[in-house]
Amino acid sequence: MSLWTPGGEHPVDRGGGARSTGGDPSSGGGPAPSPDGPELSADQEAEAHQIAAEMAEVREQLAQVPAAVVVANHAMGCYELAAIHLSNQPPRFDEAQLAIDAFGALIGAVTGRLGPDEATLADALAQIRLAFVQVKASWDAAAAGGSTAATPNEADDGD
Repeated sequence: MSLWTPGGEHPVDRGGGARSTGGDPSSGGGPAPSPDGPELSADQEAEAHQIAAEMAEVREQLAQVPAAVVVANHAMGCYELAAIHLSNQPPRFDEAQLAIDAFGALIGAVTGRLGPDEATLADALAQIRLAFVQVKASWDAAAAGGSTAATPNEADDGD
């Protein structure tokens, strides 16, 4: 097992599961290092504690945000992912469709519980679905006409 830090990967031995009685469980540092495994240097241990404290702070901040806001943010991430794949040259229709389907499934699963953002999310879903149809039609028409490059100018990317 290893611990990722901004300074790189650092090997960590969790000591096989049993906590050493010499460690202070209230320190939040986890199990004491195994006597036969690699130990962290003082700097590495301090960095690991700092990262753990920062992660705990982020978790606490996230716990203060209503779940509907976080879900809406994730849903809009699906929208943005779909738009990125549609704007590629050539567009990646399979990837865009997956992101759109995930967006639709997420919104459909929580309909009625997203609060004031729900109407905006429904509009965004309709827009990205329309953009998909327009871009796909443009590329299909260009392919049927023998052109190898289409310019789907009529598709709106939602911005």
